[in-house]
Amino acid sequence: MTRARILVVDDDAGMLRAAERVLGTQYDVSCCQSSRDALARVSTFEPDVALLDVRMPELSGFQLRESLRDLHPGLDVIFMTGSLNHLDATFIRAIRAHAFYFIQKPFDRDVLLTLMERCLELRRLSAENRRHTSRLEAELAAARAFQQSLLPPASAQIEGLAIEARYLPCAELGGDLYDYAASGPGRATLLIADVAGHGVRAAMLTGVVKAAFDASHVDDYEPRAIIRRIAEGVRRFELARFVTAVCARVDVTRGALEYVNAGHPGGAKWAAGGGNILRLESTGPFASAAFPDARWAQPVLEWAHGDALLLFTDGLSDTWQGDEPFGEERIVTEIGRHRDGGGALLDALVDEARRFAGGTEAGDDLTVITARLA
Repeated sequence: MTRARILVVDDDAGMLRAAERVLGTQYDVSCCQSSRDALARVSTFEPDVALLDVRMPELSGFQLRESLRDLHPGLDVIFMTGSLNHLDATFIRAIRAHAFYFIQKPFDRDVLLTLMERCLELRRLSAENRRHTSRLEAELAAARAFQQSLLPPASAQIEGLAIEARYLPCAELGGDLYDYAASGPGRATLLIADVAGHGVRAAMLTGVVKAAFDASHVDDYEPRAIIRRIAEGVRRFELARFVTAVCARVDVTRGALEYVNAGHPGGAKWAAGGGNILRLESTGPFASAAFPDARWAQPVLEWAHGDALLLFTDGLSDTWQGDEPFGEERIVTEIGRHRDGGGALLDALVDEARRFAGGTEAGDDLTVITARLA
């Protein structure tokens, strides 16, 4: 096992011999009688801890500490002094210099050994924590990459529909998912879902939602069949894990839009030429083990040339400015400004939400998807 390296700097040769005698049995010790020698030696010796006298010619211990850390970042420092004057002030200055500790000379052998042992133990624990954090960050980045790989392209043309999506994940592993697929001649199905919570479990549950959507090809991606499959998958998780979702299937040939809203923020449907904006209100509970016998209605709306559809997660409607949410009224306002829908509407919504939040870090994923006749 590699022994820790201790650099001792003091203009008193007797003190250097005493420090080497005490520390040399357990550590590799290098002694320097001047600041100049210490600065020359640090690059080759690479100490873990420096034991520095406060009062020395050329550079004080405090000045030397700054120069040493410039050359060898992360070096821990213990100051020592033989002066009995202004001990409190010296101690405070040592703390402000981010020293590990401060001792008086002549030092007690056991005190110095215990202090050095504690300093090195904390260094070891800190290094382990950094390695652990680095490993977690790498795993988190890999999980984010996998989660985003579940998403289809942000733009597509399917069965006469132009589909656009925007996905802005928060810093953590989030729980938003969007998807779409052709569901027969002249038909396309869109899904937007939000898993409760963040982190690894939420990310795992988005995989369940994705699998449920893909498996529904046998049902021609019928919205109710998709939501039922999502609910079946969610039942394997604890009650705190649930999914809200909206699934809509547009039949261009038949001129119909059928949808299921499982406890999700209401989407919107409108005509580009004007008219009312229709809300896709909830048609049943969110998917959860708490509702094993849940049922969902599947309303059918007219779909005409020029109609557009918008689905979004609460990362948009619940963007906050102080105590005020962005709210669905602002979403309706942006639809009124961009009735043609498409990417222009989505970009306007995202920009307005960011402006509304005033640059604060997002606490949730923000996902929006829209469809209109190409």
